[in-house]
Amino acid sequence: MKIRTLLLLLVLSLVVGFAALNRTAFLAPTTLSLGLADVQAPLGLVMLGLLVFVTGMFLVFVLYLQTTVLFDTRQHAKELQSNRKLADQAEASRFTELRSFLELELKKQLDQDGHSRAAVLTRIDQMEATLRLVVEQSGNSLAATLGELEDRLDKGNKDTTHNLLA
Repeated sequence: MKIRTLLLLLVLSLVVGFAALNRTAFLAPTTLSLGLADVQAPLGLVMLGLLVFVTGMFLVFVLYLQTTVLFDTRQHAKELQSNRKLADQAEASRFTELRSFLELELKKQLDQDGHSRAAVLTRIDQMEATLRLVVEQSGNSLAATLGELEDRLDKGNKDTTHNLLA
C-alpha cells in the first residue's frame, strides 16, 4: 500500500477508536439549535455523521477526479498515437520524396556523364585524326627530305666518280 493510504487508514482508525472510547459522551442527548428550531439529539453522533458524510463526499470527489484524469489520459494517448502516425506518414513521404529526388539527380548526373563521355570521345577521335594527319605529313616531309638528300648524294657521287674518271 502507498503511504497516503496507510496514513488515511490510521486517521480513520483513530477517529473510530476515539468514538468507541467516548461512546457515552457521543450518545448523550443535547439541545441543538438549527436556526429556526431547537432539537434534542446527541451532538457526538451528529458530528460523527457529518464526518462520515464529508468523507463520503471527499471520496466521491476523488473518484470523479480520477475518472476525469483517466478519460483525459486516454484521449491524450489517442491523440498522441494519431499524431505519431501522421508524423510517421510524413516522414515516410519525405523519404519517398528524397528517394525520387536523388534518383532524378542521379539520372541527370548519368546523362551528363554520358554526354561528357561522348564529347570527350569525339574530341579524342578528332585529335587522333589530326595526329595521324600530322604524322603522315611529317612522314611525307621526311621521306621527301630523305629523297632529296639521296638525290644530292647520288648526284655528288656521280660528279665525284665522273671527276675521278675524267
